[in-house]
Amino acid sequence: MPVPADGPGSIGRVSSLAGTGIQSLTVDIDGPVHYVDMGGPAGGPLMVAVHGLGGSHVNWLAVAPRLTQRSRLLALDLVGHGLTPAEGRTPDIEGHRRLLGGFLQAVAGSPAILIGNSMGGLVSALQAVAEPETVAGLVLVDPALPTARPGLVHPRVAVNFALCAVPGVGEHFLAHRRRLTTAEQSVQRVLGICCVDRSRVPADVVAAHVALTAQIDRTRGDASYLQSARSLSHLLARPAATIRRLGGLDQPVLLLQGERDVLIPLSAARRMSAAHPDWRFEVAPDIGHVPMLEAPEWTCDMIEDWLDHQGSAAAVLASPAGASSPPDNPAGGHRGPSQWTWRVS
Repeated sequence: MPVPADGPGSIGRVSSLAGTGIQSLTVDIDGPVHYVDMGGPAGGPLMVAVHGLGGSHVNWLAVAPRLTQRSRLLALDLVGHGLTPAEGRTPDIEGHRRLLGGFLQAVAGSPAILIGNSMGGLVSALQAVAEPETVAGLVLVDPALPTARPGLVHPRVAVNFALCAVPGVGEHFLAHRRRLTTAEQSVQRVLGICCVDRSRVPADVVAAHVALTAQIDRTRGDASYLQSARSLSHLLARPAATIRRLGGLDQPVLLLQGERDVLIPLSAARRMSAAHPDWRFEVAPDIGHVPMLEAPEWTCDMIEDWLDHQGSAAAVLASPAGASSPPDNPAGGHRGPSQWTWRVS
C-alpha cells in the first residue's frame, strides 16, 4: 500500500506550484518507489508522468496546475532517480519499464494515460507495447525513440554522452563535475542544455529542482544516471529491434517536440511522425527539450485539445467510469481487455 513519504523528501508544503494538495508517497515495488499525487478530480482521466534521464517528479510541477483541473496526475521517480533508490534494481531501460509496469498495477490502476519526456517517453512507449492493457494513451514529449536515422545532436551533448559511455571515464567525469558544482549550479547547467531560455521555467519550479538536488545523494544519483545513459545509448545505437517492438503500439498518441531541442533533433521527430501518420504531432516554436518546463501553458493547451479530440477515447478509458466499461473498439485502434480495474490509494 502507498504510504506518505516522511521527512524532507515531501514536496507537499510547496503549495504555490499547483494550488492543490500535493502528496509525497512511497510504494513497495521490489523496493521503495517514490511518487507524488498532484491531485485532480477523482472522476477525471488518470495521467501518470514519467521523467527523463537524470530527471524526477519535479519535472512535472509546472504543468500540474492546468492538468489537474480536469485530470488526476501522478508522477513517479524511476529507478535510482529522484527519491527512488536503486536498492538492487537495475536502472537500465528495461528496469525502468518494469518499475513503471509494477507502478501501474499497484498504484495507478489500469489503464492510464502516460506522459513521458525523453527517456521517459521511450519507457512509456515500451510499457504500452509490453502491457497494453495498462496504457490507454500516450503523450510523448521530445521522446528518445529510436529511428533509422537519428539526426545530428549538439556537439556538447555528443561529447557528454561519449564520455559517459566509457567505463571509468564516465565515473571520473561525473565525480569531477560533482565536486565543482553546487546543487543550484547543477540545476542551472541542466536547464541551460534542455531549454532555449531557462528563465522561462517558473522560479518556484526551479527552486523545487534545486531543493531536491541538494537533498539527494548525488554520488548514487550519478551512478544510476550512468547506467541509464549507457543503456539508452546502446539501445539507440542498435535501433532495429526496438523499432520492431514499437511497431506494435496502437494506442492514441500525441507527439510533442521542441523546435530547438539539442538532444532529440526535430528532424528525428518529423521522421517518427511520418512513420506514424495516425499520431498527432505538434511542434513548440523556439522551445528546447523540456516543453513541460519551458512552455507549460503551450504543453497543457496541446494535451487538453488532444484529450478533447484524437485522445478522447484514451480519456474515457483512463477515467473510472471508462475503466469499468471500455468501448469495444476505442479510437486509435487500441482494443482493451474485457474487464478493467480502477484502484487509487
